[in-house]
Amino acid sequence: MASNPKEIVVDMTPYFVIYKDGSINRFRPSENAPLCDDPLAPVRSKDVIIQPETGVSVRLFLPKITEPKQKIPVIIYIHGGAFCIGSARSPVFHNFISNVVEKANFIAVSVDYRLAPENPFSTTYDDSWAAFQWVLSHVNGKGPDSWINDYADFSKVFIGGESAGANIANDVAVRAGVTHLDSNVKILGLILVHPYFGIENDPLYKVLCPTSGGSFEDPRVNPLIDPRLKSMACKKVLFLVAEKDFLKQGTMNYYEGLKKSEWNGEVEVMETKGEGHCFHFYNPMSEKAVALMDKLVDFLKQEY
Repeated sequence: MASNPKEIVVDMTPYFVIYKDGSINRFRPSENAPLCDDPLAPVRSKDVIIQPETGVSVRLFLPKITEPKQKIPVIIYIHGGAFCIGSARSPVFHNFISNVVEKANFIAVSVDYRLAPENPFSTTYDDSWAAFQWVLSHVNGKGPDSWINDYADFSKVFIGGESAGANIANDVAVRAGVTHLDSNVKILGLILVHPYFGIENDPLYKVLCPTSGGSFEDPRVNPLIDPRLKSMACKKVLFLVAEKDFLKQGTMNYYEGLKKSEWNGEVEVMETKGEGHCFHFYNPMSEKAVALMDKLVDFLKQEY
């Protein structure tokens, strides 16, 4: 009896399902948070296409500038969504980054990478790496975007993300470590919020990477097997974990392994008790969500 090509192989209801033939049914229409171009607002934002041939874009966030020649640090942020959902324009990610920018007084570059499974799994990594390189193209003050040219302090660059985005952010940091960067660029820290670093017999990964032996054999997902890890381009890594997060074990395995690795940096972890995966998005004004935000901002603002 022939198999049904519309058999569901990954059920991520209420977000999407993936069928055996590789097609996907998305249940929720994409939402776009409005941009703000008011110079008097706490945070301004705009969208910039960085690759016309692919449509890859970034959403830029700029805090209120009080001094015309002021230089401020940069965070390159990569949203989560199981490599399959979400956008830098999604209200939940837009609002979160706006809050970070206002509290930390940073420029933020939120990456809008192409999604799987309509695009190959590796696309999410390659698009984010392209965005990283695009940001660094402004280091001489002659890049394509005026905000970054005018205000970015490339001696204070951070990379971060949550869930799948944190995994991608980690890969960007690893790739940066084996790439010749301009001497004026200093990547100080990596922020991993409830990151994905593999699950035993992960059905979603099997669909997205059918030729792989499993997520733990993939150095992007399991960077402890990546020989480039020792050169990862940052001085410190902050792990933010939640006690009831189904991804917690993989995160802690990487945290412990990174401490013991040849990478010469510092790691720290904050665990939120009693909460699950990305809880801070669902009730951002709760005491525990505020504590998570405060820890993230403190990490960004500490002296290096």
